Amino acid sequence: MGLFDKLFGGGKKKVSKETAETRGVHMPDLNIPVDEKFTIHFKKNGGKFIYCDSFQEISEALHNIVKENSWENHPFFAMNPMLEDRFSKEHITFTHKTQESEVFFTTCEHLIAQNGSILVCSNQLMEKKLHELPANVIVFATTSQLVESIGEGLKKIKKTYGHNIPANITTLKHFQATNENSDDFLTYGSSSKNLYLLLLEDL
Repeated sequence: MGLFDKLFGGGKKKVSKETAETRGVHMPDLNIPVDEKFTIHFKKNGGKFIYCDSFQEISEALHNIVKENSWENHPFFAMNPMLEDRFSKEHITFTHKTQESEVFFTTCEHLIAQNGSILVCSNQLMEKKLHELPANVIVFATTSQLVESIGEGLKKIKKTYGHNIPANITTLKHFQATNENSDDFLTYGSSSKNLYLLLLEDL
């Protein structure tokens, strides 16, 4: 869709779609910037995103997503008061009950370039499991949250929270119908989500 054709800007060297898709999962990573690597894997997972230079662009992108899916009269399920406050002027209603919503609106901890997944924890999910959440997910994140690997993301979580490491750490990785047999322990018990990523440049 043309709405999601806007990728990371700049004069960086692009890697062809054929090069990215013909490499096996066990082959060495392409020597490309972390943002481009995330883009390749995230889109291969079936995710949809818009890269934005300003919050105004984030607002416009959110309105386009709502219009595209006819969610104008659908409240967003959210568990983050700060997120609700930041988007309070966007003509969106919020609910704290999953059964009242078709859309989960959330932040994340990190974006994992290695496999195009989104690292979340109890700060975003509370005690809920992924299959308990609405099938549609909109994630608001920033470019400073990009990391190379899950290991790096977990180290940053430990550094950020110290002895108060959050629980329920998992990854959102499957954004379309897929084989549920996964060797990634962080995706065990996960379910496929129709996911949009609103990515704000903050570096």
